[in-house]
Amino acid sequence: MVKLNRIYTRGGDQGETSLGDGTRLEKHNVRVAAYGTVDEANATIGLARTVAGQDIEEVLDRIQNDLFDLGADLCTPQSGSKAKGALRITPAQVKRLEDEIDHLNEKLEPLTSFILPGGKSCAAYLHLARTVVRRAERFMTALAQEEPVNAAALEYINRLSDHLFVLARTVNDNGASDILWQPGKHGDADISG
Repeated sequence: MVKLNRIYTRGGDQGETSLGDGTRLEKHNVRVAAYGTVDEANATIGLARTVAGQDIEEVLDRIQNDLFDLGADLCTPQSGSKAKGALRITPAQVKRLEDEIDHLNEKLEPLTSFILPGGKSCAAYLHLARTVVRRAERFMTALAQEEPVNAAALEYINRLSDHLFVLARTVNDNGASDILWQPGKHGDADISG
């Protein structure tokens, strides 16, 4: 269990931070950017929870806890001194997301257009979280080009953006309140006055 009795340490004042195994890295390192963006996604999901119904709130609670697991996974390199026994995202967590996506998607009408992020407040926040998750995924795949990254973690972050998309549609009255993209809708509009 984590015990935080002191919030600031001054350890990062020179632009470095410590990983879970004690390794010091620059704060702009791609690994730090990856788990920092996972944290940002988690905060955005927390915002969605403030306006979510109980059924959606329970789903988001599980995801937020998973995202802390993912942050811990990324914070402890697979080849580092504390790799053995480190908390890692598991295939079961990926499978749960896939099962939830399939269950939610059964109730949705097939799309005939791309969706503009919006609709109900909770859906808009979920779309925002989805885009932050995609950014985290980009950092994670960049990190995976440099050093080993847990394969289940990469699968999880990829599925999560799909999950948040389907969940946003669910919140939007199973898609009835989705805002559809209308290609070229304003392309010839006269804005002169």
